[in-house]
Amino acid sequence: MPSVARGGARLLRDLRRCGDSHWRLRQLQVCTSTEIELVRWLECQAWSGDQPRAVVASHQTQSHGQHGRVWLAPRGGVWLSAALPWPHPIRATGLFGLVVALALTEQLESQGVPVRIKWPNDLLVHSRKLAGILPTLVFRGSQVRLARVGVGLNVCNAVPSGAVALKQLLPAGRCRLQCWQGAVLQALDRSMDLARDPAVVVREAERRLWSDRVRDPKSGEDWQVRGLGLDGRLLLSQGTQTCSWTRWGDSNGGSV
Repeated sequence: MPSVARGGARLLRDLRRCGDSHWRLRQLQVCTSTEIELVRWLECQAWSGDQPRAVVASHQTQSHGQHGRVWLAPRGGVWLSAALPWPHPIRATGLFGLVVALALTEQLESQGVPVRIKWPNDLLVHSRKLAGILPTLVFRGSQVRLARVGVGLNVCNAVPSGAVALKQLLPAGRCRLQCWQGAVLQALDRSMDLARDPAVVVREAERRLWSDRVRDPKSGEDWQVRGLGLDGRLLLSQGTQTCSWTRWGDSNGGSV
């Protein structure tokens, strides 16, 4: 059973001071996964479609990232899963992930963090992972019923090799966990605005891409990054040959 944390009311008060009082929040001390808790919440209380919800945990014991990879979530980081109303033109999960990545990047840049987007859904600082995003679009027929997203952001927590936390980048006074929980929720609000113009999202995400080259994990070949498609896919070239990835290392189409 998840344990309820104190502090949810304080987080809501902080959001109200910023003009963001429309969130429904559940704040937990520890749970297996905020994704699991969010799904249970949505099943128990039918989604009305007009008010975003988020589950925020101090610690997750069985969190996961892309393709089921383990994502360490000890105390001191922002670990949350949210459900958003999504009456927007974006219908591709890949582009939805980039929208959230861009919105969170803007929040971090406003604090002087030199963050870059590692396609499809990671945020890096000097090649070290700072945050990860797990996007899901839930459809009813051909229409998006809701958008779900999990966010993990290293703040004051211990991190493994190859990762970085904000406490290593910013003064202690700018690493208050509750402030960054609010900042992530504000980024999710911002993502709903950004989604109105997919072309702008693609342009701004391209400017912030981590590298202009990628290595195919299957073949070991290097590919030049040409940009992003309007569905969020990564566009690549190698001489006269072109291809695109919808997931890391998955070739999709091509020409010679």
